[in-house]
Amino acid sequence: MALVLIIDDAAFSRRMIRKFLQGNGYEIVEATNGREGLEIVHDRKPNCVLADLLMPDMNGFEFLKALQDEGLKIPTIIISADIQEGSRARSYNLGAVNFINKPPKENELRSAVQQVLNIKE
Repeated sequence: MALVLIIDDAAFSRRMIRKFLQGNGYEIVEATNGREGLEIVHDRKPNCVLADLLMPDMNGFEFLKALQDEGLKIPTIIISADIQEGSRARSYNLGAVNFINKPPKENELRSAVQQVLNIKE
């Protein structure tokens, strides 16, 4: 069973993403910021991370940079309301594998996660 980590400071966003992915055979864990997410990465070794950009303590960019600095190759999908092309490019430069605008569409999110995990429906 694939472990998916959702990192977002907004409980509503985490709940919506969890709802979209539940029933697809994933184990889901949640974090409220990048620092908490990084601890879970070290402890649980998720197969995929879904992260927001704008969060307290450690934002999504800092989280991506920490993964990069530690040489951790965990596929990370950014889910953000930030629509600036610069933020998208910066995310990819820091190792994100996909960038989805908030609010995510259920099919787009499921497809992105399946693609990352190479899971066929």
